[in-house]
Amino acid sequence: MDLKKRLKMSFCIIIIIPILLIAASGKAIITYQLNSIQESYDVESDTLQVIMNPLQILNRLTRDVFNRIKLCAIKNPGELEDMTYIASLNEEIKGKYSFLVVRKGDEFLFSGNEGMLNNIEKSLPKFGEYSTEVDGGIYVGGKHPFLLKQQDFYFADGSEGTVFVVTDVNTLVPQIKQSAIQAVVAAVVIIFMTAFLLIIWLYRSIIRPLDTLKKATKEMKEGNLDFSISGSDEDEIGQLCQDFEEMRIHLKELIEVRMQYERESRELISNISHDLKTPLTAIKGYAEGLIDGVADTPERQEKYLKTIYTKASDMSVLVDELSLYSKIDSNTVPYNFNIIHVADYFNDCIDELRFDLEVKNIKLGYEYSADPNAKAIADAEQLKRVINNIIGNAVKYMDKKEGQLNVRVKEISNFIQVEIEDNGSGIARKDLPNIFDRFYRADASRNSKRGGTGLGLAIAKKIIEEHEGRIWATSIEGVGTTMYFTIRRWMPEEKQQTEEKKPVKERKAGREDKPGRTKIKE
Repeated sequence: MDLKKRLKMSFCIIIIIPILLIAASGKAIITYQLNSIQESYDVESDTLQVIMNPLQILNRLTRDVFNRIKLCAIKNPGELEDMTYIASLNEEIKGKYSFLVVRKGDEFLFSGNEGMLNNIEKSLPKFGEYSTEVDGGIYVGGKHPFLLKQQDFYFADGSEGTVFVVTDVNTLVPQIKQSAIQAVVAAVVIIFMTAFLLIIWLYRSIIRPLDTLKKATKEMKEGNLDFSISGSDEDEIGQLCQDFEEMRIHLKELIEVRMQYERESRELISNISHDLKTPLTAIKGYAEGLIDGVADTPERQEKYLKTIYTKASDMSVLVDELSLYSKIDSNTVPYNFNIIHVADYFNDCIDELRFDLEVKNIKLGYEYSADPNAKAIADAEQLKRVINNIIGNAVKYMDKKEGQLNVRVKEISNFIQVEIEDNGSGIARKDLPNIFDRFYRADASRNSKRGGTGLGLAIAKKIIEEHEGRIWATSIEGVGTTMYFTIRRWMPEEKQQTEEKKPVKERKAGREDKPGRTKIKE
């Protein structure tokens, strides 16, 4: 769930849920109190009436008795002078928190509740002050509130008399007040609980991930990238955590690559220093021999000069190889891709290589099993560099008196596969995964016979990758090594597209304008 939906839900939760819970709790409280009132006063009424007009409920409690008193006052007032009759009426309403009071002049002849009468005596109205024609009673407030019904009449001797029906309000109003207080308390508790649960929910979904990001930022600030951040992709915070984790991994990889690059650079400098120092030392030694007159014969002088020339040539090759890899590594090498005839191309390559290898006592076998008319998309010059680097590497590690190289060209699906097999010293299993890494050399002795920068196979890998192919090797130590690489075969149906698009996917962003890239030519 994204943050927008979560905030909308929070808004609804903080409004709707408290309202529903408050309504439910209020209904439960009022229902309970209403049942209590109905049981206490033996009266039935709806909830709204009890809340809006509770005194009307109290009025009903004594209505029957008061109507009889009123009828007596009109038809037979003498009956109201009978305290036995009054006492019987008082018993009827006694269980309804009410009682009767009979007053003659200023003297009280009867009281159903002496204690209550003492509290309200001064609040009772005078004769004729309250109209008996009005149905119901009057509410008298104060410290001891009560509901009063008054019926005036005359005694037989002509004295003024009044019968009061008094109902104690304190028994009902507190229940209503208590209901209101309980409802308010319930509302406050519900609001606080809702807010508390909502805060916990927001904390778990927003604040906690932000705290995690804060800690992660601090760790990164201190240079520590060995941690992980987990987050759900259901909201923006989780997505931010995932993006942050990807950024951390990317930064860590960049740092590791940088450190690896620095290690390799140091190793490269060390390698270059050694590889340059060896021929330079020889050149210096032979030059000093010429200067000091050690080479005192024309034959010796010629030998010294040839050695100097050979060592200088080796240095030139070394510098050229380093320069080439630097361009390849920075993607500035121009490629001129063309459609080549595979059989003709490899026939020419084999013819060029055979003579050089025979001089070194290495036999070269060649087997072509692809379609005789097969064509491939390749940069002929760079592809030849790959073949020369692989064969040069095989010759360098040839430890047999009679060397053997076998070149096989096959057709695999939409690719041309080239296999170059030798019977050299082979590659140890632990070194095999690293042979295409730059500056890597399985031979650590660095003797003059097997020297070099360790860039030959790395250059070959870069070039093959630019051809949308791949390169790999298998080897058995002491038996020999087989190098494999593939290049994309050109299909006739591609001819219509060659003028509109490049033959090889650009492997990195921003390389569409790579110098030297050309369209395919047939």
